[in-house]
Order: sequence, then C-alpha cells, then structure tokens
Amino acid sequence: MARQDDRNQPIHVVHANSMDGYNEPNSISTFKGNVLITQGTMKLTGELARIWTAKEDTSVDHIIVTSIAPKRPHIEQIDDNGNLMTGDADQLYYDNVNGIAILTGNAFVHQQNKGDAHGTKLTYNTQTGYMVGESGNAGQVTMTFLPKQKPLPPPKNGKPAASPAPAPTPAKKPAASTPATGTAKPAPASSTAAPASASSTSTKE
Repeated sequence: MARQDDRNQPIHVVHANSMDGYNEPNSISTFKGNVLITQGTMKLTGELARIWTAKEDTSVDHIIVTSIAPKRPHIEQIDDNGNLMTGDADQLYYDNVNGIAILTGNAFVHQQNKGDAHGTKLTYNTQTGYMVGESGNAGQVTMTFLPKQKPLPPPKNGKPAASPAPAPTPAKKPAASTPATGTAKPAPASSTAAPASASSTSTKE
C-alpha cells in the first residue's frame, strides 16, 4: 500500500538555485537548478520545476518537473510498509489534488520488493500504488514481478547435516618409573643375642 498521509503534508521547496514568481492564488512559480521539493516522504528532484497554485487559494494544484540534460526528473516515496518507490522520466507531472504522478518519456518506476515497470508513459497513484502504463508508438510496456522470498529448503533426509566429529585427543603416555637411588640397607639384627647354653662336664680324679 502506498503512503496514505503524504498528500496531507505541506509542500516544501527545500532547494533551488533560482526562483521567480509569487505566492498568490492561480499563479505559477518557476524554480531552476538542483531543485528539491518534498511532501512527507515524497521527494521530487530535477533542474526545472514549475508550481501552479489553486484558483481559490495558495495551496499547490500541480507541479511539472522538466528534464534538462543530463539530469532527468525523479520522484521517490516510502510506502506504509517501509518500501521505497522511485521513478524517472523526461517529464514528471504531479497532481497534488488527487495524489497522481504522471511520468512521460522513457518512464521507469521501481517498487522495492515488488518489481519494475517501463513504458512511454506511467501513471502512478501515490496513495494506493495503482499504476497504468502506456507504450505509445515507441516500444512496449514492460513489467517485472519479483517472486516471494522462500525459506531455504530443509537438509537432505530431513535431518540437519551432522557436524564433523572432533579429532581424537592422543592418549597421554604414563610417566617412566624412576629407579631407586642407593643400596637398600639390610634389616637391623636383633640387639639382644640369645646366650649360648654352656654344657658343664664334671671330671673325677
């Protein structure tokens, strides 16, 4: 859905190198050189722009942006879903009363996440996003529709790919036993030796 509330916003001529005209009902003001006009999220740019005011007051009735080589008129707007629409042509007519942009002469419109349109004349409704294309006698109207972004297919066999097994950790070698140093001492002998029994021999004379 295109932007719903931009048309209710004031129109600002943000920048131009020169201007002539006056702010009166049923009048024309001309802006030249690096012109930038905004209304909410909508932007119009070009080298030459003319603004017509309404008959009964000084509100803007319509704007015409004309091409001066090498820069062509350009329009852009962000819709209610945050998608950017851009358009370029040899001439841009913006009907502020009805919110209609008419791009004439090698017109091209790109709608983010939707597609592209190209033709001799493209009419774009800045409130609804509805678009009409005409080819005239120079070529055809072409349009590109972008497919819906689909999620990635599941892995084969419905199972997630197994992560590679970690490399086995080499087993630690047991530490070599250290030989005992020195000579083992013999067990100590008993401190009390058993006395030998003396046999007494009596000798008769």
